[in-house]
Amino acid sequence: MTTSFESAANIDTPLAWRWIRDIAAATRRQRFDGRIERDGVRLEVDAGGGWRSDARVDAEAAQLLSIWLPWCVADLSHGPQLIAQLGQSLDGRIATVTGASHYVTGQASLVHLHRTRALVDAVVVGAGTVEADDPQLTVRHVEGDNPLRVVLDPRARVCATRGVFTRDLAPTWHLVAAARAEQAAADRARQGASHVSVKPLQVDAAGVDPADVVALLAEGGCRRILVEGGGLTISRFLEAGQLDRLHSVVAPMIIGSGRPALTLPEIETLDRALRPACRHFTLGEDMLFDVDLRRGAAT
Repeated sequence: MTTSFESAANIDTPLAWRWIRDIAAATRRQRFDGRIERDGVRLEVDAGGGWRSDARVDAEAAQLLSIWLPWCVADLSHGPQLIAQLGQSLDGRIATVTGASHYVTGQASLVHLHRTRALVDAVVVGAGTVEADDPQLTVRHVEGDNPLRVVLDPRARVCATRGVFTRDLAPTWHLVAAARAEQAAADRARQGASHVSVKPLQVDAAGVDPADVVALLAEGGCRRILVEGGGLTISRFLEAGQLDRLHSVVAPMIIGSGRPALTLPEIETLDRALRPACRHFTLGEDMLFDVDLRRGAAT
């Protein structure tokens, strides 16, 4: 990133966020030419998300642009782009043994999560997360549109009283095993949950194939997808090679026991460990690790 100071105007956080949303929308339509201008202030963005401006850029705005522009300009022509986000302690826990997770990370990280939601078409959560946290999956802490809410629930076990089914805050997909889809659809109809669509999935002994979930969302027009939780759901998408990016937010907290952030097959030697390219940023007292899973670390 390089910046020159030829303009008297400043790029502050609200302007940076509007630009990020504008660029994300333009690249989704393949109509972004690498330049955006508002009120006489110009921003130029290269194919990798690097940027420069003719205006003075506030520090918080500069970090926001640096975090999000690589994601916003990623090539969507070969299929959806998937990002996952984890909030974890220093010792790699996302919750206590009872599932308590409110809140491992701080307010700045919560705002970051809501920005992530605002930049995607769909947010995917597993049944366990909906049962434990009853999340709204909205963007109430930032300016933007609520994404499609996707509940991955093969056994159709999520309680009907959970907010994703009772609050019409955003369109919602309930993904269940094909054998349970008819009953689940009837349950949602009796509930009057007109914002919920039941979608059948093929399920085998290994469970749901994450690639099938991605394909279903792609058919529905979703180009950018957030896999938000829980840890097991994110782990399955990571193991299946479906994730393009991972945002791991680490809080200065030691829980000592509890639910791990990621659970992957065991390896015997470190040469089989994943070593993706990674950048880091501060979010209040937390640290954001922006992991590019499609690119290896520099050697």
